[in-house]
Amino acid sequence: MDLVNKIRTGNTRAIAKAISLIENETREKEELIDSIHPFTGNAFVIGVTGPPGAGKSTIVDRFIQFERDRNKKIAVIAVDPSSPFSGGAILGDRLRMQTHATDPGVFIRSMASRGHLGGISTATAGALTIFDAAGFDTIIIETIGVGQTEVEVIEMADLILLTLVPGMGDEIQAMKAGIMEIADLFLVNKCDIDGADRLKSEIEYMLMLGSEQNKASLPPIKLASAKNNTGTEELYSSIFERLNLFKNSGLLASRRKIRIQKEIEHIFASKLKELLYIKLNMEENIGLWIERVYNREIRPYNFVNKKMMELTKENVL
Repeated sequence: MDLVNKIRTGNTRAIAKAISLIENETREKEELIDSIHPFTGNAFVIGVTGPPGAGKSTIVDRFIQFERDRNKKIAVIAVDPSSPFSGGAILGDRLRMQTHATDPGVFIRSMASRGHLGGISTATAGALTIFDAAGFDTIIIETIGVGQTEVEVIEMADLILLTLVPGMGDEIQAMKAGIMEIADLFLVNKCDIDGADRLKSEIEYMLMLGSEQNKASLPPIKLASAKNNTGTEELYSSIFERLNLFKNSGLLASRRKIRIQKEIEHIFASKLKELLYIKLNMEENIGLWIERVYNREIRPYNFVNKKMMELTKENVL
């Protein structure tokens, strides 16, 4: 497959074409993913998440520069909110990162979430596979920034960086139930603003609540100002210290196996849905079923269970 060979050599156009094939759910998608799968498993995947306005894009921009200074190839998947009508990305390409647009060792791709909750686009997993096979050393997923619903990023990343800023008030309390618990590293960005030290203390307090860990074993909390490029190099070093720790402890392998598990489950679910739509002639019948449920002629669970039993008897399932 010529496209696979071009991807493996890092051909920019081939990579862009491959991701478009995945995003558009084309027939070639499955063969492409299977063909490049043997050449994956080498890239570190870092999830950068946090609320809007926390400076995630600026942090990623600094990170790109540090990687390139060390002659490493880096890819960025910037997941943007998308229009519920057209499915297209609202924010488009991140302007702060465009200084690297002409660098052949950098690939930045904005991807529409297409209404998918969890801060992640449904095509993100496929794009990760493409970038990995193309020889990128590091892949960053920058999520939308919608709060605690972004926990799905943990299923795709080797490490999660949660970026917060002073002045959030009670928002940090609301985050506790979700995103606060998935972070491997915390960043208090815009540390030149009043309240940065207080926010760091609040994060430590929240992490200690309900945890049996001592303070030394909690995820590190770093202070930085991405805009002023203060503390960013220390943050960069901390990220790779954590990644190496995860690698040596076996946690990295465990996370990657969970990623594979979720991918297999997703493939099964989509294939079963496709099969059901065909066998039940869903497009033609769904309107009638809706009317019957609406008119209280049939009960939804009872009806679906009967249909499933019929399919089982026919050895369809």
